[in-house]
Amino acid sequence: QVQMVESGGGLVQAGGSLRLSCVVSGRSFSTYDMGWFRQAPGQERQFVASIPWTGAYKSYADYVKGRFTISRDNAKNTVYLQMNSLKPEDTAVYYCAANVGPYSTDPNGYNYWGQGTQVTVSS
Repeated sequence: QVQMVESGGGLVQAGGSLRLSCVVSGRSFSTYDMGWFRQAPGQERQFVASIPWTGAYKSYADYVKGRFTISRDNAKNTVYLQMNSLKPEDTAVYYCAANVGPYSTDPNGYNYWGQGTQVTVSS
């Protein structure tokens, strides 16, 4: 059973930064494509960023491009989301997810999910 634990969420003022982390249990982390998604109240879960198991490239949603950075450390079984220049509209529960393949930015393509971490950006 794959367990995924996010951390790093919290309350921050607009323009501030947060760094989310997601630790994945098990020996297969280095074979998973990883993604970050978010869900605001009353809205569908939406794609934020993803990175393949190789780390060779990264994908971002247009609304976070240039502000957020996804990265991974396979030695630590951890994926990160550095969030800069945060806006009130970034307020949501952020989830990390693991995908055994093929590479996707669709949440339906992901196999394992964390419990989520709340990010609140005040204006």
